[in-house]
Amino acid sequence: MPTYSTLQVTVTDRLATVTLDNGRVNAINTQLSKDLEAAFLDLDGNDTVDGVVLAGKPNCFCAGLDVKMLATSDEQGLREFFASYLSALQTMVRFEKPLVAAVTGFAPAGGTIIALTADYRIMAQGPKHTVGMNEFNMSLQIPKMMGDIFAYYTGEARAWKNVQQAKMYTAKDAIPLGLVDEAADVEQVLPRAEAHCRQLMQVHPPVFKRTKRYLRRGLLATVDYGIDEMVDIIEEDFSDPVFKQMMAMFVASLK
Repeated sequence: MPTYSTLQVTVTDRLATVTLDNGRVNAINTQLSKDLEAAFLDLDGNDTVDGVVLAGKPNCFCAGLDVKMLATSDEQGLREFFASYLSALQTMVRFEKPLVAAVTGFAPAGGTIIALTADYRIMAQGPKHTVGMNEFNMSLQIPKMMGDIFAYYTGEARAWKNVQQAKMYTAKDAIPLGLVDEAADVEQVLPRAEAHCRQLMQVHPPVFKRTKRYLRRGLLATVDYGIDEMVDIIEEDFSDPVFKQMMAMFVASLK
């Protein structure tokens, strides 16, 4: 089994657990994005693995994109990051085996989108554990692929309303929207995710893969875009002088 600097991957009885392990809050940077893509490509082709649970740390799943990294990157660095992140999302949405997200804590913005690549999501209960798209709090652009994935679950009109309000949801509030499927105490999230994944693993693999492809055709379409074209648009957004000034102010506030 390959090793990764930002992930822990273990396999027990044909179930792989991919645990995000990238600093204190699992912020999404270029290396994490590259590791996610590589890990899911490997697991999709691994004949000893029948299903995957994607997990975070207790009380933290993923804090979203590494905003400090974005604010301090040059154009080449930004392009490399977004190309890597969007490629990882493509790979995870296209993953053919059962994939269950154990959302072990807060997962705003980019963390929400990573969880939404899964077939099923079990999330930790608690007022600090939230999902949603809060980018407008910092006037951050939401790339097309991320917005499309979010809207696939909530519906386009509700997605736009939520983005305008930078609305965040606890696990129980996220269930009616389809962002989360179950709520559980923090210590029960991973065991329940593993149990659900093993249940899905009992389905004959060709049947599961084909049906997953049929019933997620809309989600598959949301990631069926050329990465370079999307990154060109993102680069335009990040080149805006006002946005650059806001990012500089954000970096200064961290010192």
